[in-house]
Amino acid sequence: MTKLTIVAFDGSRVDLDVADGSTVMENAVRNSVQGIEAECGGACACATCHVYVDEAWTDKVGPPEPMEEDMLDFAYDVRPTSRLSCQIKMTPELDGLIVHTPEKQA
Repeated sequence: MTKLTIVAFDGSRVDLDVADGSTVMENAVRNSVQGIEAECGGACACATCHVYVDEAWTDKVGPPEPMEEDMLDFAYDVRPTSRLSCQIKMTPELDGLIVHTPEKQA
């Protein structure tokens, strides 16, 4: 299993063991993680699963695709490390990934 840590805006952490091929959003929803609403269910049609990728992981996660960039225009407090968690697929290379949730979702 691959490790994923989601850090809430208030600093609380959720450490998860996740299946490779699943998305950060799927794992957050499955584990009732606060701060990720995922209204569109992972279709990249909203920005309610917005996260900040920890700076130590931005190169490994990579940049958003054009469609994701368009959706990020609707997110709250977008930063250079912003991604939609529905678009981050977990892989062995992302073992230990840390993402942070924003203060609120758009």
